[in-house]
Amino acid sequence: MTNKFKINRTNLSLWKGIAMVAGTFSFIICMLVLVNYIQINRIDPVNTEVINSLVDRLNDNPNDDQLREQIREMDLLVRKAYFTNQWQVKAGGYLFLFGIIVTAIALQLFYAGKRQLPQISEEEEENIILFREKARKWIVVGGFGMVGITMIFAFLTHKELGNQFTEAAKIAKAEKTENTQSDVPVVEVVGKEEIAGSVVVEEKVAEEFKEETPKEETLVSVAKKEEVVVEKAKTNSYKGTYPTEEMMANFPSFRGPAGNGIAFQKNIPNEWDGASGKNILWKQPVPIHAYNSPVIWGNKLFLSGANATSREVYCYDRNNGKLLWTAKADQIPGSPANPPEVTPDTGHAASTVTTDGNSVFAVFSNGDLIAVDMSGKRQWAKNLGVPDNHYGHSSSLIVFEDKLIVQYDQKKNSKVMALSTSNGEEVWSTVRKVRVSWSSPVIVNNGGQVEVILAADPCIASYDAYTGKELWKIDCITGEVGPSVAYANGIVFALNEYASLVAIKPGEKPEILWEAYDYLSDVPSPVAYNDLLFVVTSYGAVACYNAKAGEILWEKEFDAGFYASPILADGKIYLMDRKGVMHIFKAEKEYVELATSSLGEKSDASPAFADGRVYIRGEKNLYCIGK
Repeated sequence: MTNKFKINRTNLSLWKGIAMVAGTFSFIICMLVLVNYIQINRIDPVNTEVINSLVDRLNDNPNDDQLREQIREMDLLVRKAYFTNQWQVKAGGYLFLFGIIVTAIALQLFYAGKRQLPQISEEEEENIILFREKARKWIVVGGFGMVGITMIFAFLTHKELGNQFTEAAKIAKAEKTENTQSDVPVVEVVGKEEIAGSVVVEEKVAEEFKEETPKEETLVSVAKKEEVVVEKAKTNSYKGTYPTEEMMANFPSFRGPAGNGIAFQKNIPNEWDGASGKNILWKQPVPIHAYNSPVIWGNKLFLSGANATSREVYCYDRNNGKLLWTAKADQIPGSPANPPEVTPDTGHAASTVTTDGNSVFAVFSNGDLIAVDMSGKRQWAKNLGVPDNHYGHSSSLIVFEDKLIVQYDQKKNSKVMALSTSNGEEVWSTVRKVRVSWSSPVIVNNGGQVEVILAADPCIASYDAYTGKELWKIDCITGEVGPSVAYANGIVFALNEYASLVAIKPGEKPEILWEAYDYLSDVPSPVAYNDLLFVVTSYGAVACYNAKAGEILWEKEFDAGFYASPILADGKIYLMDRKGVMHIFKAEKEYVELATSSLGEKSDASPAFADGRVYIRGEKNLYCIGK
């Protein structure tokens, strides 16, 4: 036997061994995926019944801090179980494919080496070739079979877990609707809504990714091309201030000028009482109930209201509460005959209106968008298309110069667009590869460039306010995102339940500065101020973070939950709970309570400020509070 023949024999043994090991490895991974699927069907990782029972006990004993902490710890375990399972499914799929590839390569090299062995008889060679062909056939069939079985069970595992979370979400929504009419503290959100309401695993993810997603690019209207080209020159040399002084003197959008949760008014009152009338300057009913918040320009205050049959915009005299006019959003071309189904806690007018001092803009659940002048006369109206989601359109509007910014995220064909404030024509529109969200745009002037920053699964993304061009994007968020981002000192902050709280350094190559998991919100947006970040949860917890380092400076538990977002005004945080109680504390490194003032009715709206007064939308009435 020659030396060369010994080497070939050695190589054959090596590749044969590698093929056997890789094949065994692939088989084991396949079995683990199968076991994981069986386990998901036997053991519910959501633990809905366990946490619900604890929540029921807490409702009977709302002062039991030990039980409250036990619920929070259980919720954290549920969160970890969910993401651990998702990681196992993905990792198992990748490892299995890797094992199959290695097995195939090793077998190919093994058979190639056998051809180099000494000559044998023709009869033996024919038998070997026949055996080899059959072996290859069964290896291919078996390999593809294992791949198919593993992928099927991986998908079923993912879908089964998603179904469990979705069912939990439906239970939570139904129970929350019942409790909305009672005075029971909304601490139940920890067990039911926090677990499922904010982390809805989309059951059609696999179908969505089968379809080809349009290439993400800026779509500019032909009629506006020349204008946009001129505006591009402004992109890197913005010399103005945003928000402008005129915007800061008013309260033109959801969460104030630029949508960042900061008001610029001074001498705001801290104490009032709806029952006795203390510091309540006036109180007026709102014709149609809705959850949007007031906006202010000059002596006028604007709201919207809607139900299944009517959609309206209201203007009040903010000095005396008189209803000046009502503008109806009807007879709009393209408006659907039937409104979309919405949940009771969003309704048909969840989006807050916005104004530029010349016009008022409102959008409703069915995609109807209307612009009226300051006297209530319609300027233009259009339908953006019925949003493909289960809440109806809920993101609020905001204006930048002569552009109305609309975040239109849905199951498919999500986009952000800028419409001309004068006639509603599309200035630019940018496709977004994101899923359903109800968060709202935030506009920042970051280093001479005006950015529109949006949050939606799976990313935080920034767009040029003039052209719609994507400036940067970073994947760091999951679920159906409700909270908008916060911004301060060149750092963007974003969070969502069952995801994480992230601090992002924006730029061409954005990076995560720090990440935290202790306090996450599914509804209220955070607010950043100097080196502090204030995070509010719907189940009643508030935390203050060091904005640069991510460490918790203080934390506070309240008896009721929060849907309204905190607003910073005059160095103080104004935070309305769902019972209608305003918690006012200093925006400092230590928790210092200034006052607790009751409105006298429930409220989920964020406050607005003007000339030393606070304006609050309650469940039925609009309030003006002043000294």
